[in-house]
Amino acid sequence: MDKRPIGVFDSGLGGLTVARAIMDALPHESIVYFGDTARCPYGPRDQGEVRRFVLEIGSWLAAHDVKLLVVACNTATAAGLALAQRAFDVPVLGVIEPGARAAVQATTNHSVGVIGTVGTVESGSYSTAVRALDAGVTVYSIPTPKFVDVVEAGLRMGPGTLEDWLAECSDVVIRSSFYELARDYLDPLKRNDIDTLILGCTHFPLLSAAIGQVMGPRVTLISSAEETAREVAETLDRRDQRARSGQPQHSFATTGDSREFIRFGSRVLRRPIVRVEHVDIADLPDVDSLLAFARGPGTEDDSCA
Repeated sequence: MDKRPIGVFDSGLGGLTVARAIMDALPHESIVYFGDTARCPYGPRDQGEVRRFVLEIGSWLAAHDVKLLVVACNTATAAGLALAQRAFDVPVLGVIEPGARAAVQATTNHSVGVIGTVGTVESGSYSTAVRALDAGVTVYSIPTPKFVDVVEAGLRMGPGTLEDWLAECSDVVIRSSFYELARDYLDPLKRNDIDTLILGCTHFPLLSAAIGQVMGPRVTLISSAEETAREVAETLDRRDQRARSGQPQHSFATTGDSREFIRFGSRVLRRPIVRVEHVDIADLPDVDSLLAFARGPGTEDDSCA
């Protein structure tokens, strides 16, 4: 048994859906969560820049003696997972492969949709992951960046969980602005007769009820959060590192406003967050040498200068 914490990070609050799933699946595991809210969102950023962020935050978490790292951001997984796996001595898991695996298992007509940020969709990572598992599956990917704005707006709309807010406002959300936005985004996927939809952004599980209403009951929604938690559990079990007793200690850090993180993060996590450490971006580890090491010889230097 290994009682060291699991490190989880995201560009902001969305990765708390992954942290929540890990807490539910592994109730004795401690978690150190890092939300890079000062530089959120990652979706529109250059991939080389995102890779640097992944190594900076991964190095910060490694200094906190984590036993496993979870890149709880689809954009960061697409851009920097392989680099992080070469850079760090602990297992590094992303959110794309678990979601792709669940979609392949769920689809019956071999037509899978993916929604996510521009960065995630343009990377083609989900298409690659799905086809590596089953070359017979056709993947249709649509960037839906404004869904992130809907989540951020919902988190600021009073007390309770975002799901409660959407339920209470379902007539307004589904019949007007959100319905129109969702229809514009999702109709091409419906026309392609997908039967499985991957929610390729950690914000999107917070919209699953509303997205499901637009897509209809025939379409299975895949949340990477639960699938990633399952992979974390399997990895720890294989390494005989699962904490099986004791009270977990969860800690949180952000590059943004700590008070906002406490207020909005508690809604996403569905648990009270009492304290959040503020970390200045300038105080994150220098990763120039780590970038060179992780890229290895003969690879293209596309990191952010």
